[in-house]
Amino acid sequence: MKKFIETLSNIWKIEELKGRILITLGLLLVYRFGAQVVLPGIDTQQLAELSSRTDGGGLLGILNAFTGGAFANASFFALGIMPYISASIVVQLMGLAIPYLQKLQKEGESGRKTLNQITRWLTIGICLVQAPAYLYSLGSLGVPDSAFILGKGLDFMIPAVLILVTGTIFAMWLGEKITDKGIGNGISLLIMVGIIARMPQSFVQEFVSRTSGSNGGLMLILIELILWFVVILACIMLVMATRQIPVQYARRTASGGYEKNVFGSRQYIPLKLNASGVMPIIFAQAIMFAPAYVGRIGALKDTGAGQWLQTEFSNIFGLWYNLVFALLIIIFTYFYTAITVPTNKMADDLKRSGGFIPGIRPGKETSDYLDKIMSLITFPGSLFLAVIAVLPAIVVKIMGVQQGWALFYGGTSLLILVGVAIDTMQQVNSYLLNRHYDGLMKTGKNRKVVA
Repeated sequence: MKKFIETLSNIWKIEELKGRILITLGLLLVYRFGAQVVLPGIDTQQLAELSSRTDGGGLLGILNAFTGGAFANASFFALGIMPYISASIVVQLMGLAIPYLQKLQKEGESGRKTLNQITRWLTIGICLVQAPAYLYSLGSLGVPDSAFILGKGLDFMIPAVLILVTGTIFAMWLGEKITDKGIGNGISLLIMVGIIARMPQSFVQEFVSRTSGSNGGLMLILIELILWFVVILACIMLVMATRQIPVQYARRTASGGYEKNVFGSRQYIPLKLNASGVMPIIFAQAIMFAPAYVGRIGALKDTGAGQWLQTEFSNIFGLWYNLVFALLIIIFTYFYTAITVPTNKMADDLKRSGGFIPGIRPGKETSDYLDKIMSLITFPGSLFLAVIAVLPAIVVKIMGVQQGWALFYGGTSLLILVGVAIDTMQQVNSYLLNRHYDGLMKTGKNRKVVA
């Protein structure tokens, strides 16, 4: 504990790092404050039904968790940062098929700025669709018409849509400012702080449920916490696991008036076990909205098949939902890894830099070898990711965990928490190491630098 306190003291001694941390905390506080400010024209006293529907998990619970409760509060940030993430995914996928976007990806910093601008405009377009849909859906989510003080006419809808769009753009700006002026990835931190904001309430509900009556008591709470920490450790292993491919570099030196090849030091190409991160879960989760929606429309609406689709795929803790969910995650893991890990480019860059994998010829053979290795390690990575994703349903069915608390046992929420925490700690570590201090995971003593 003493070493940890000393490390925190060392962090506070670095003026630049201290300033970045304070800026990050301040901007996150602004975001959390905005999540509590309700849209003008809505009676806050009549939002209880909406809050109760989002507290118990389910699809609405996931949306509410990602916005830190702003969805249930009908606040300025009710749409959260998700429209920006959706726009980023669309631009990234479109880059595979549109030559103009492919050209921008290769233009370095100028191309990145143009892509960011395209993403921002697409975010506004997505918000202009989602904002009216959110406002009109409040009635079906339990918000009575009397809650709309000004009614649902244009005098309410137009300002409300503008506020929701502005709220998302402002949240996007906060995320970018955190990335530039603060510490960590700003967009990811906004999502993480929203998820963490829901954690205390979910745990209290679980605690009350276990301690009231004969429902397991404190012993079962302790078992759940131990299991939760084990799952967190498993997620850390999934995020950090890599397969190191040895690489040998040849260098040319002059000796005795002629040149000869001399082998340089051996290095490694780290191929991540889970190169796609949480994106397969996000893609799969978006598609899982479709079956229940299909069951409610068209010719299937009044048939047995339509009712079955509505029942089975509206329950995120059901058997069929999680089987299809896990299968989609495995498929999307392969798909997203294929488009984000360019083995051909890696092989070409390796060849140009004079490097080669021992026993493998440079060029196409190296590309095929890297592709084969990625396929082999992606399979266990995709299975592990699928298990983590469906773990909330498993603990609900087997251990009887409350649905709100079960969402923190896996899925997108836990993987985002782990991934963002690791990324932020690595950035803090880099500042400490550059100032000759040990990192967060070690001691806080000053390092001796030998000249």
